[in-house]
Parts: sequence; structure tokens; C-alpha cells
Amino acid sequence: MLRIHNTLTRRKEDFVPAEPGQVRMYVCGMTVYDYCHVGHARMLVAFDVVQRWLRASGYRVTYVRNITDIDDKIIRRAVENNEPISAVTERFIAAMHEDTDALGVQRPEHEPRATQYVPQMLGIIDLLERNGYAYRAADGDVNFSVRRFAGYGRLSGKSLDDLRAGERVSVDDAKHDPLDFVLWKSARPEEPEDVKWASAYGSGRPGWHIECSAMSTALLGKTIDIHGGGADLQFPHHENEIAQSEGAHGGQFVRYWIHNGFVRVDDEKMSKSLGNFFTIRDVLQRFDPEVVRLFIVRAHYRSPINYSNAHLEDARASLLRLYNALSDESAGPAEAALIDWSLPWAARFREAMDDDFNTPEAMAALFDLAAELNRTRSPALEVQLRALAGVLGLLQRPLAEVRRGGLQGRAAAAQAGLDDAAIQARIDERTRAKKARDFATADRIRAELLQQGVVLEDSAAGTSWRRA
Repeated sequence: MLRIHNTLTRRKEDFVPAEPGQVRMYVCGMTVYDYCHVGHARMLVAFDVVQRWLRASGYRVTYVRNITDIDDKIIRRAVENNEPISAVTERFIAAMHEDTDALGVQRPEHEPRATQYVPQMLGIIDLLERNGYAYRAADGDVNFSVRRFAGYGRLSGKSLDDLRAGERVSVDDAKHDPLDFVLWKSARPEEPEDVKWASAYGSGRPGWHIECSAMSTALLGKTIDIHGGGADLQFPHHENEIAQSEGAHGGQFVRYWIHNGFVRVDDEKMSKSLGNFFTIRDVLQRFDPEVVRLFIVRAHYRSPINYSNAHLEDARASLLRLYNALSDESAGPAEAALIDWSLPWAARFREAMDDDFNTPEAMAALFDLAAELNRTRSPALEVQLRALAGVLGLLQRPLAEVRRGGLQGRAAAAQAGLDDAAIQARIDERTRAKKARDFATADRIRAELLQQGVVLEDSAAGTSWRRA
């Protein structure tokens, strides 16, 4: 049985969805004012693996990952660029999709945008005001009164006094308490007109936290099985989501909370000010997307990971080991339906994934299976390796492409030097030298190609090549 570490209870629990066989899953997605960075990649891949495993386990999954397309940072970017809000958000939504597609992140069933759900947000705010949790402040904002919600602080594990003393809360004279958070922001004269909506509270726009409560309720109902996101969202965002949703509707908002760990860069916090901030597209210039994916999944989703070029190079070598276990006749990616769970490697893989999505142990099972495949050259085991790896979004490429490209990044591949035609010409030259029994020339050509990162492999069928 699948067991999940629930952030709310701080322990692993048997996973029992509200409706047998059906999983309703919501993950906080991107705020689209800039390109996605490696921290976003970690979250996107982590929850992609979660939904893949749920489906491989036989669940019907409705996966929702939202887009925040109205936010202070988006407004600032639009004003700086002198362009409409929609121009900024459309550009970065397209860029996000390019990045997620490259990383093999499957699209969710629903990808709602906050601006499409403003009426639903206003409906929840109205319920909160009627239930005594929301109040209209002197500055025109509508705020949530945190101290009226008895369960506030359960997710973060801190009391209200602890939170007030040490957490990220704004100080605002219009609030009844510094911990109170905004549900509806009154329109400011300097803000563009395309970020203002009419409401019973006057012209304005929604606060950030209310967005996810509205979108998740509209698409998944008042209680959802899994809610995920980065560890940085645990407080205040997810704490506030609980307060809003349960304050408005009563009952339990989320059954299982899942949070992925942070990304550090060379053992330091990733920060633009430190000069160690990398976008996904920056990284993909140097490293193949599937290498980045393996780098992420070989760590447990709750553990912090340390990004460095050395660690990515090690991940590239590891992924090549898996690909090199495949035969030249490899048929390509295999579906999870082909997995024979009675085999020891598959059973170990399943046991690992059922233990809170333990991808490091699942990866170990893949490498053991690859070793057995190298020993036996069994076509049946090759299908199993492809199918099991596919659950993690790995081994999805044609083998010939991998061998010729060497799993290099976009820039590295472009600068690789010899193209396919030039490499084949050298191989043909070497073949002629061997036929003429000029083995010194043949060996020299092999060595020269190796120096240029091209490995030749001779067999009875002829000479093939791959990039080192």
C-alpha cells in the first residue's frame, strides 16, 4: 500500500483517497513574470513523478496545477516594460510550457489561471465575511482575521504567538493583527486598469492566497486528496489556504499535504544577488533535459538537493549507463502496462515508490536491472527497464539519438564540432584503411575521433558510434 509523508501530521500515513480509485490532486504552480528556475524544475518534476506513480498504481487522477497570472511582480514587470499584463503573462506561460515539455513533465488535466476565477474568489470572500472570518479594513482592503480561525498554525506547527514573533508577516495599521492577510486588494490609482475588477468591496484585485482556494474548489471540490508545493509555501501560503477554505466551507480542505525540498547551488542558497541563480533554459544549454530530470529524481523529493555542474555531469554519466544497457534493436519507450511486477527488480521498484515515492531506492533497482541486462542481453528485461524507467520519465529517447548526442545540452551539442556526416566520413575512411590492412591509420582515426568525444564500437554488423 502507498504511504505518504503528510506535512500536516508529520508522519507517513497509508494513502486512502476520499473516493476509492480516484485521486484529486492540486499543486501550486508558477507565477508567470519571469523564466522558470531550477527550484521550479525540482517542484515540477517531483510532482510529475507523484502523478505518474499514482496512475501506474491504477488510480484515476485529476491533476490541477495553477498559474498565477495576477500578482505584484507581474504588475511591476508590465509597468517597467510598458506593456499589458496579458502580454507579460502569455510570454512567460509559453516559456514555461517550453521548459516543462523539455523536462518531460506531463501536462496536468487542468491548468487554471487566476484571472479566470475572480468571481469564484469573490464568492469565497463573501462566505468568509458572513462566517465572521473576513473584515473590511480602513484602507479598502478585505482581510482575513487569523485569530478567529482556531486551527491556524497546524500546518507550520507553530502557535500564533510564535508566528507573530518570527515569520514573514506584514505590518499594516489597517489590519486588526499583523498576521491577518489580504483577501481582496483595493485598487490603487497608480496601478494599470487591466488589474482591476469590480466587486461588492469596490474596484480591486484578489490577494495571492485566495486564488488557490477558489481554483481547487471549483475544479476538485471542497476536499481534495493531495495538495503539493515547495517547502517555502508551507507558511504562509498553504496555512492561509487552509484557513480560507475551511473557514468558508467547513470540513477538511486537504487530506494529505506534500512539500518538496529546497535546491541549493554549490552548497549555498540560490539567489540572484549571489550570482548563482539559474533558469531552466540556462541549465538546458549545458545539460540534456533528461539528465536534469535524473539529477532531480535520484534524490528523495523531501530532501534538499545541491545543484552543481559536477553533480549534473555525474547524473549524465549515470543516465548513459542506463542507455548503454539497451541494445541497438531497442524498440523505444515502453508503457507501464508492460511491467511484470513479479520480477524482483519491479517488486523492489514498487516497494520503494510505495514508501513515500522513494525515488533513490527505485533508481537503485533500475541500475541493478541494467546490470542484469548487461549480463544476459535479454530482450524481455530490456522492455522491463524501459517501462520501469518510464514511470520516472527516463529512457524516453531513441537510443541512436542518445549515442550520437551523448546527452549534451543544447549549446554543447551545437558546439560538438563534427556533425554526423563528418563522423561517418571518418568512419568510412577508417573502414577503407582496415581493408587495406593499414591498421596504424585505422587506430589513428579512432583515437582522433575519441579526442573529439566520439566513441567507435566495432561489431560483426559494422562500426557504430556514440558521443562520449
